[in-house]
Amino acid sequence: MSNPTASSHNPAAHDPTALNPAAHDSAGSPVRRLHTVNATQLEQLAELLIDCVEGASVSFMLPLTRERALRFWQGVADDVVSGARALLVAEDGGGICGTVQLVLQQTDNQPHRADLAKMLVHRRARRRGLGTALMRAAESTARDCGKTLLVLDTAADDAERLYEREGWVRLGSIPGYALLPQGGLCATTFYYRELGGLEAM
Repeated sequence: MSNPTASSHNPAAHDPTALNPAAHDSAGSPVRRLHTVNATQLEQLAELLIDCVEGASVSFMLPLTRERALRFWQGVADDVVSGARALLVAEDGGGICGTVQLVLQQTDNQPHRADLAKMLVHRRARRRGLGTALMRAAESTARDCGKTLLVLDTAADDAERLYEREGWVRLGSIPGYALLPQGGLCATTFYYRELGGLEAM
């Protein structure tokens, strides 16, 4: 028999695009960190990447095959296990609908820094504050990892507005820095955010 009480308290039971409360972290955030990535999550991450490449410059060209997307995420998964990267995800009834990464492994003279990379939100989950939640969770994770400086780059106007609203400092743009997924050069803008006082290390 179905459990009407359980379904009435689970938004995902009625709306597959509702964020999954069962996947929230211990602090109640819709974003959680993965320390390993299983086969189902790899498939969902590949689907998310393919969806995002359809409309944004995120390092890949069209057409992006499932096999290519899976190879990319398998490499990320290997870095997650080794501790070189932190991978954060948000989920709804359809699976993983948002993600962001922190590249933690840096050169010897930059142990305090991390790169924020591949912040992706599926088209089905946009305009619901998920980008903000991912950014804040990434910053919190970076602090937990002892990082005091974050750096990112973007070619998306919507992302620029989000970063500036969250207190990131715009450094400037480089014209013709990357290709759009369908071809043609685009500018890329660089940002940084200080998370705390820099100390001698």
